[in-house]
Amino acid sequence: MAAQPPPTPKWVLDLNSAPSAKPKASSIPDPPGFTAALSAKQRSQSKNAPQASVRKPPTTEETDTLKLKKAWEIAIAPAKQLPMNAIGMYMTGSTLQIFSIFMVFTLFKTPLTAIATLGRTFAPYTTPGTATRLLPAKLVFVVMNLLMLGLGLWKVNQMGLLPTTRSDWLAWEAERTWAERGVPTEWL
Repeated sequence: MAAQPPPTPKWVLDLNSAPSAKPKASSIPDPPGFTAALSAKQRSQSKNAPQASVRKPPTTEETDTLKLKKAWEIAIAPAKQLPMNAIGMYMTGSTLQIFSIFMVFTLFKTPLTAIATLGRTFAPYTTPGTATRLLPAKLVFVVMNLLMLGLGLWKVNQMGLLPTTRSDWLAWEAERTWAERGVPTEWL
């Protein structure tokens, strides 16, 4: 005796069946953008009627505005990374470890390469209408990347790798010559 397949679920039957017609007395309007299934008669009528919902291409002003918005998003992106990197730098501690060295390396490399490729970063958003209006966004982008470099410098200082104390420069300090002595030179 062969086993019978399980009955088809109701949702499969509903999916495969034709949609039921909308009740004529419904007071609920269709949502925006909804297009009901049209009958053959309605399709032929809609082909003959002029289409009113043809989308107009955006004007150059609208395109430039969108490009400026996107450029500002890119300009502020390094600021969004700053808190995460600051917490990561704090969590790695101030000792010399391979992990903290790699993190500091990326803190220096990423902003420097971002500043070096500034032209390519903003090239898709540069048009004759946006060329001068992109300058503040580019300036903010550079400042945010300089803040990232500042975070890297802070971390290097915390690790003790920056020569900021007098003892770091002892090799270049001249020997002191005393103007007077408290003990005669014969006693030394």
